[in-house]
Amino acid sequence: MTATAHRREHDLLGDRDVPADAYWGIHTLRAGENFPITGTSISAYPHLIGALAAVKEAAARANEDLGLLGSPKADAIAAACQEIRRGALHDQFIVDVIQGGAGTSTNMNANEVIANRALELLGHEKGDYAHLHPNEDVNLSQSTNDVYPTAVKVSTIIAVRGLHTAMETLRQAFAAKAEEFRDVLKMGRTQLQDAVPMTLGQEFSAYAVMLEEDQSRLLEAAELVHEINLGATAIGTGLNAPKGYAEAARRHLAAITGLPLVTAANLVEATQDCGAFVHLSGVLKRIAVKLSKSCNDLRLLSSGPRAGLGEINLPPVQAGSSIMPGKVNPVIPEVVNQVAFEVIGNDVAITMAAEAGQLQLNAFEPIILHSLSESVTHLRAACLVLAERCVAGITANTERLRTSVENSIGLVTALNPHIGYSAATSIAKEALATGRGVAELVLEKGLLPADHLARVLRPEEVAGRS
Repeated sequence: MTATAHRREHDLLGDRDVPADAYWGIHTLRAGENFPITGTSISAYPHLIGALAAVKEAAARANEDLGLLGSPKADAIAAACQEIRRGALHDQFIVDVIQGGAGTSTNMNANEVIANRALELLGHEKGDYAHLHPNEDVNLSQSTNDVYPTAVKVSTIIAVRGLHTAMETLRQAFAAKAEEFRDVLKMGRTQLQDAVPMTLGQEFSAYAVMLEEDQSRLLEAAELVHEINLGATAIGTGLNAPKGYAEAARRHLAAITGLPLVTAANLVEATQDCGAFVHLSGVLKRIAVKLSKSCNDLRLLSSGPRAGLGEINLPPVQAGSSIMPGKVNPVIPEVVNQVAFEVIGNDVAITMAAEAGQLQLNAFEPIILHSLSESVTHLRAACLVLAERCVAGITANTERLRTSVENSIGLVTALNPHIGYSAATSIAKEALATGRGVAELVLEKGLLPADHLARVLRPEEVAGRS
């Protein structure tokens, strides 16, 4: 058996052997040993890897513009970054997503992978840093403290766009059901008690409108994330970055990503502040809470099928029990509920991480990245699954719904203008005492002719629609 070939690399702490075929280097090696936390490497976050490559390419071009980096090196770095943005070498980003050091391990992992690929493009061996160095060239004019937050923001913006699209898919699914059920009469409920009649279409329309409102809030929150601190370097003073670098790097990054990025007015403030992440997480929590509420409704409305409300039918997607034959559970709304619980928990983690920052830097952005990414990604998946595997296939038990309206005491509220308050009160009292339906008693007592009662009970009348 042939031993694995290695190359020797050196850092502040000494020498270490690195696998010869690895694009990462000694700093990444140490980070892997230091942070065996989640078992999830940053390669599981492709938006982040692409954003890191975009930031490094923008920095190389800015340094080239300012005469700090020769064109051969800048071209090689840019070419390596473009390959990474197209999906190459993601398996070389091996550090754990949760790490100490404010993201330094992630930045160093990127520097080493890009440097070693650029060396190959220049005709040199991996690790031959005399020709192109991870820190001196790839990280030129930069600090983890401006690279990492900027990459997190770019990746978050891209991920949020995907969530917004998924929310639109779900909104359209609810809106389609609202139209389909526009004439299906049912009983509305407050505090789980019969209230007044409405249509099933109105009920589903409310879910669509809630999503539409949250889509607007999501885009508003994402606007704040477009403000970056690239060029701030360590604490916001721009030490070791030449004059004009921040604007040049921002301009190149905006061109590379296609995003309308802006440089923060005060880089010292921007380097320590995580307010945009807190605000965005709050909106994600809002989305999660309302999605979960909608799913609670779907589970309740479909309960039964015979001994529950049974007003709607959710499409069966899998057997529901290993012991009860024929049982089908509302598994899609249930999984969305669980995503919502996760997002709410992530919001707490993000809040605590943002609060825990000290002085000129917040060291806890790795957990903010992890939590935000999980929230956005899982909400996106939840919206699509709910739309495609549940809402699109919902059907209404129309006759059961109409019967419940006719038998409900709440119907007397709609009859008030037609038979008077006293008569309505008497009907309600008798219906409660005998268990008979309101409509049946109204006809029996001759309070309204059948054709008049039928008109009163039309959906557009009883549900308050024109």
